[in-house]
Amino acid sequence: MTTIRIDESLRSYIDPLTEDEYAALERSLLDEGCRDALVLWGDLLVDGHNRYGICQKHGIAFQTVQNTRFKSMEDVHLWMIDNHLGRRSVSDFQRGVLALRKKEILSERAREEPAVDADASAPPADPGPAFDPSPVASAPAISREALARAARISSNTLGQIEKIRKTAAPELVDAVKSGVISINAAAAVASLPGEQQVAAVAGGKKELRQAARQVRESRLPPKPAPEPLELPPDATPEQIEIAQLKHRVAELTDERDQLKKKVQHLTIALSEARGGQA
Repeated sequence: MTTIRIDESLRSYIDPLTEDEYAALERSLLDEGCRDALVLWGDLLVDGHNRYGICQKHGIAFQTVQNTRFKSMEDVHLWMIDNHLGRRSVSDFQRGVLALRKKEILSERAREEPAVDADASAPPADPGPAFDPSPVASAPAISREALARAARISSNTLGQIEKIRKTAAPELVDAVKSGVISINAAAAVASLPGEQQVAAVAGGKKELRQAARQVRESRLPPKPAPEPLELPPDATPEQIEIAQLKHRVAELTDERDQLKKKVQHLTIALSEARGGQA
């Protein structure tokens, strides 16, 4: 029997299945068996942690295959990222997080590539038969736009997810993962101090929507003070009227621009509300 080793940090590298997803997987394995082989690197389980646990629980037979392309744990992480980005069930937020992890690995690899330690890159003993579902490339760091395309999200969304990862309270991150708040709104709320973020999450969807709207409105440029109307002392009544009309047109133009920006923010908020998100 093949010896399988579980690394808890590797198991938790990808977000766990929801209760419904896990239950659906368990039903499928019970009805159809384990059709997809578990991926190993030596004795280390790389892909199939949930299937392995369910198979062990119910005594379901399974197959294993080896990937001998891995030379380091970074290679394993990159393969896991690309593997999960190819799955349809992964949410946009999860895709963004995975893409940012890939960026961090490739950026670090690009900095350290001239000083690679050959001994540190050796794979574990007895790798077994080769399995290569996707090559592991030693590529340089790639742009945000390329990462976003690979993750099938926009560059702007990826930037918002990056902000959430850096500044959002854990409670706000959980709210995004569960769909209580949208990525766009969460990025806005993440600008607030941590205690205000937590309070908004505790208040539910309505409080989160209000917090996001307030942040967006606070970013609108302040309405400029009206310019004084300067007229020459000998201005005729016609010249005064024309100058006053031009001054009013300038004020109305500025008000129009301000309203257009508010409409944009309200349109975003309305779209999120109709989608059942904050």
